[in-house]
Amino acid sequence: MVDTWYVDIPEFQEEQHRKVYVYLPESYQYECGKRYPVLYMFDGHNVFFDCDATYGKSWGMEEYLDFTESQIIVAAVDCNHSPDYGRLKEYAPFDFDDHAFGHIEGRGRITMDWYSSVFKRMIDERYRTKRDRQHTFIAGSSMGGLMSLYAVTVYNSVYSRAAALSPSLWTDSDKLDHMVRDSEIARGTVVYMDYGSREFSGRARMKHAFTDMAQALTDQSVFLTTRIVPGGTHSEASWERQLPFFMNTLLYGLED
Repeated sequence: MVDTWYVDIPEFQEEQHRKVYVYLPESYQYECGKRYPVLYMFDGHNVFFDCDATYGKSWGMEEYLDFTESQIIVAAVDCNHSPDYGRLKEYAPFDFDDHAFGHIEGRGRITMDWYSSVFKRMIDERYRTKRDRQHTFIAGSSMGGLMSLYAVTVYNSVYSRAAALSPSLWTDSDKLDHMVRDSEIARGTVVYMDYGSREFSGRARMKHAFTDMAQALTDQSVFLTTRIVPGGTHSEASWERQLPFFMNTLLYGLED
């Protein structure tokens, strides 16, 4: 089942009232003493329901988790829907300039401070969670994928595992490289990162950025799984097909 409620986020300044989606496995209802790991996700409106998804297609996360009987809680929050590039600003770890979007003031630190302290505390207080780092994960796609990489490196004391699908490495590959290499990353950190083969078409710089990020993570002794998805595109339908791959990576070898 997916529990939904609303939260006010004064730290974000714009569009404070956001919808929260929390997936609870079936066992949550009858195993009253059981606690669960938590996967935090970005772009909550795209995670579970087609009717809420931006382009009418979600990841179908509830159906997959029910089918696989995955013993995990998934907590996701709507992004900033402001037409003034609200999502880009909220999901950018740093300022960047782009010919299509102009200058983007990155507010990613504000976002991750809220996720890592305020939102995590809400989830831990409302639900039976395993609160430690070992059982706290994060995932997202596109700019949400970028934020997942940011979270698992800069906020590594909170998140032990991350999945970054089609991460927006184009924002500033040099800053991202420094971000990873300058972070204190604990041994045992797990990262899944992929890109669709059709996303690479005619974009040699993205291939280099993907390779450079993989190298930086590897140099930090991260347990890294990378994939170039055959025929993969920048879309929820494509990301949904990657659910078995990144969920298996996040849950692989996890101790109770």
